[in-house]
Amino acid sequence: MGASWLHGVCNENSLAPLIRMLGLRLYRTSGDNSVLYDHDLESYALFDKHGQQVPQEIVSKVGETFERILKETVIVRDEHANDMPLFQAIAIVLDRNPHMKLQGLEYEVLQWCICRLEAWFATDMDNISLKTWDQEHVLTGGHGLMVNGYDPVIRALAQGLDIHLNHRVTKIIQRYNKVIVCVEDGASFVADAAIVTVPLGVLKANIIKFEPELPKEKLSAIADLGVGIENKIALKFDTVFWPDVEVIGRVAPTSNACGYFLNLNKATGNPVLVCMVAGRFAYEIEKLSDEESVNFVMSQLRNMLPQATDPVQYLVSRWGSDPNSLGSYSCDLVGKPADLYERFCAPVGSLFFAGEAACIDHSGSVHGAYSSGIAAAEDCRRRLSAQLGISAGLFQVGKAAMREEMTAEAMVPFQISRL
Repeated sequence: MGASWLHGVCNENSLAPLIRMLGLRLYRTSGDNSVLYDHDLESYALFDKHGQQVPQEIVSKVGETFERILKETVIVRDEHANDMPLFQAIAIVLDRNPHMKLQGLEYEVLQWCICRLEAWFATDMDNISLKTWDQEHVLTGGHGLMVNGYDPVIRALAQGLDIHLNHRVTKIIQRYNKVIVCVEDGASFVADAAIVTVPLGVLKANIIKFEPELPKEKLSAIADLGVGIENKIALKFDTVFWPDVEVIGRVAPTSNACGYFLNLNKATGNPVLVCMVAGRFAYEIEKLSDEESVNFVMSQLRNMLPQATDPVQYLVSRWGSDPNSLGSYSCDLVGKPADLYERFCAPVGSLFFAGEAACIDHSGSVHGAYSSGIAAAEDCRRRLSAQLGISAGLFQVGKAAMREEMTAEAMVPFQISRL
């Protein structure tokens, strides 16, 4: 229901050694190294409102047009000192290039392409920054679906750690060179330092109180970072009744009215489709009950595939309203200050901050969250060794064992397939 992909199936990915060491299987959904497609265009089956499949040549043609439009937005960006929504820049491009304007079915396929771009950022086009939308450092190697999910990774990283579950933090106090972490049941934990990795949405909601209050530059950084939302409605069926493609999509006159289903049968062999919804539409879906959500997406599915049967099981995520997340992952808002990430990552006394939102180059990704956590831990180690006069080597024991194992397995290839 949460993170599913390894974005950048390559040795440069910080999670690559661990994934290889554990022998985890990946399913390559795209060889593209951009934010546009985490699935290859030829693996789509798109349908119009009448349930007719869109010819593949139209899908490919519109995809190429969309890429040309986006390239033209770079010219618009260079012409304007101030940021603007990507949607506004696209409108300028189309006004200048009437030959790029699409009509009818092609226009609806274009809206579907926009829908997919919105899903990458987990927000709507009018929130996506023209200045930064294509500035993310996307690793090479394409995109790989974690066939068994990220749970094996989390379990491996958790080995040997003293983890307290069901301890929701309410307050973090810095006093007398110590950090006191208070939880809901009244218990507290005292340490020399703390690394805060709660989701950005939780920080923005001010659920955790800080004493003393965080400095203004930290609070403004938290406020200026956007948090997107993408939800999943997973449907399990008795049998497979859909085309043997990776994505089944519905085109429409607006991006919000478009939709798509991820075919997990390709990667896992299980008869499962996952409906993916992002942005404002994802917030609207959360207002429905699980049953209402399933009925809604099933009506969309039956419009494309009339032979669709009822699901035998389903799961519905609510990342926007879940009190432990309050959003899915961060996104750059229009007009983002240049020093935003530096202010968000900066330590405050003995408090260090990490998580996907704290990773400048790879925000919104699991490997970005992991990399930022490693960086924060190293920063904490250096500061504590200097502050307490303790040899830095004493902080390395736990990490060294796993790193040695990962180094030993460094030459083990990725177990990745494409059916």
